[in-house]
Amino acid sequence: MEGNFFWILLFFFFVYPSMKQWFLERSRVTAIRGLEKRRRSRVITLIHRQESMGFFGMFSRNFIDIEDSEEVLRAIRLTSADTPIDIIVHTPGGLLLAAEQIAAALNKHPAKVTVFVPHYAMSGGTLVALAADEIIMDKHAVLGPVDPQIGQYPAVSILKTVEQKPVAELDDETLILADISRKAIDQTRKFVKDLLVDNISEEEAEKLANVLTEGRWTHDYPISSEEAEELGMFVSTEMPDEISEIMKFYPQSGQRRPSVQYVPLPYHSTPKNGAKD
Repeated sequence: MEGNFFWILLFFFFVYPSMKQWFLERSRVTAIRGLEKRRRSRVITLIHRQESMGFFGMFSRNFIDIEDSEEVLRAIRLTSADTPIDIIVHTPGGLLLAAEQIAAALNKHPAKVTVFVPHYAMSGGTLVALAADEIIMDKHAVLGPVDPQIGQYPAVSILKTVEQKPVAELDDETLILADISRKAIDQTRKFVKDLLVDNISEEEAEKLANVLTEGRWTHDYPISSEEAEELGMFVSTEMPDEISEIMKFYPQSGQRRPSVQYVPLPYHSTPKNGAKD
């Protein structure tokens, strides 16, 4: 009896979780392939969840990092120039360098790029969305500002603090942070503008870039689809049902999983539509 109990425990603690994860991975690939066949596109997921880690349920948040950018860039390289890319973005943001690499690569892809936002794409996630030809949001989904953060503080707030005090009352570190903040804001504003000029006029692109980087709101301010459209973003709320189905296969989980996923094969099919001019 004790021997049987040991094998039952072994199964539930080691074998069952592995089997469950394998079936989940297969379900994701099947769902991704189904969407790819219907839309004749490459589908990439950039999905970050809060995950419980270890036996005590400690939580760890995931963000856009260099590993994500490496995987997304690899997926783009495996995609032919005439194949559209659909990327599902669900993230609180992350490392600016990684987000800019992903955004720049998507922006340079010759065929149509569509970003799907089923729930939220904040900060660096919004930066990735701005690189697309079309942003499709769930009617309750949100984007966010892309104003740079220096350490734990918004760059705009650091500059405002320096402006409100005499230089003699400021220490060297604060002045250095202010210099970095000014550069970060200028660089991010220019990057956003460069992403947007492919889809809107230069004047509109500059205006929208200023709004998103000037610190008008707190960094976690939710920009709804209606407000995004008012600001001049190219958004739609015609969210395909398949996106919601794919999100079901990314539940909160105690097991680690890749945040970027795609079918790792070169695509060379010629789509009927979706190619850029």
